[in-house]
Amino acid sequence: MTVSRALAQLAAEGLVVTRPGAGAFRARPQAAATPAGDTSWQEVALSAEGVTDLVPRTVDGSGVTVSLAAPPPGVLEFNGGYPHPSLQPERAMAAALARAGRRPGAWGRPPLEGLPELREWFARGIGGAVTAAEVLIAAGGQSALATALRALAPPGAPVLVESPTYPGMLALARAAGLRPVPVPVDPDGVRPDLLADAFRATGARVFVCQPLFQNPTGAVLAPDRRAEVLRIARSAGAFVIEDDFVRRLVHADAGPLPRTLAADDPDGVVVHVGSLTKVTSPSFRVAALAARGPVLERLRTIQVVDSFFVPRPLQEAALELVGSPAWPRHLRALSAELKTRRDAMTTELALHLPELALPHIPSGGYILWLRLPDGVDESSLTAAALRAGVALTPGRPYFSAEPPAGHLRLSFAAVAGTGEIAEGVRRLRTACEEVF
Repeated sequence: MTVSRALAQLAAEGLVVTRPGAGAFRARPQAAATPAGDTSWQEVALSAEGVTDLVPRTVDGSGVTVSLAAPPPGVLEFNGGYPHPSLQPERAMAAALARAGRRPGAWGRPPLEGLPELREWFARGIGGAVTAAEVLIAAGGQSALATALRALAPPGAPVLVESPTYPGMLALARAAGLRPVPVPVDPDGVRPDLLADAFRATGARVFVCQPLFQNPTGAVLAPDRRAEVLRIARSAGAFVIEDDFVRRLVHADAGPLPRTLAADDPDGVVVHVGSLTKVTSPSFRVAALAARGPVLERLRTIQVVDSFFVPRPLQEAALELVGSPAWPRHLRALSAELKTRRDAMTTELALHLPELALPHIPSGGYILWLRLPDGVDESSLTAAALRAGVALTPGRPYFSAEPPAGHLRLSFAAVAGTGEIAEGVRRLRTACEEVF
């Protein structure tokens, strides 16, 4: 097998050619490289704005790539956006994929809306009166958010967002030509009074929120605010996109979770997004969009035009996984381990970095949101931390306008365990001593 892999690598590099039944042979010498063309004309074509362009067409994905790019060897990953492989149900996913591949029709074309059984499973998880007929299967949460934003707001329109919020959503909004308008979040979630003010001031028809374990603050929308947010949006004739991305990453000490906003919405105000990716693997990109009313057909049409459908083998594998005995065991083990890691990181920070303020300790998700002392530069600290051997996520990309202070987002799920958490905080202490 080692020889086969080596030959495959050499063939990919064009150094050998393989001939079935004959063997592997040295490739003919490659011709001299063709001179590079002149692509400078693209700068004009990509940036020129016509009379109908309302916003610049530049797309900035830096806030997304910071949590997707793997750090250099030896650098601890406090900036990761997904759980460490040791927290992923790899054996259960492999078994589910193998069983799925043997299902009759598994490699055929699926229904455009998704497999009925998988839509039913997501509908039960959303709760309330949501039915399978109101659910569409999507290729991951990011794709579902992109579909929702395109369906609900025309280019140039304002879209209300929590502040701070997920940079990937801000990038999606700007790529779609929308103008993100921030609405501040406190430990009880978005502030309804400021949300109402923002709707009146902008005329926006969309508000994007994460009411459960918000990214990056970890806030949970308070019970008395839930109905108020829906009432305000309904009065404004606006939609609420509910990004329910970490419902299954609850910690062992969290207690009963609140219902989804969609479960308490009979009027079709909420467009719900839920995903299996965070709780399984970055490559297990299966999610759901749920909506009721005429907007459902628009969501379906945009998704079909963009991607046709989610590959059937992946949908079948998702059904096999969530229906297996391994699924509840994985959720229990993950819940316990996330609590252990959260407690380890908060303890280490309190002991070694008390000058970093931690206003809220979440009971779900995989991140902590820290406020830096006044006058500390995020970029300088992030660079110093990388030199010390730990990768951080600066807070600036999480704000759609000027931030009120410097922040850091630390992930306790992307490293191998509590030992690496302790070592990462020690390295962060070294960086802070340099910058402070």
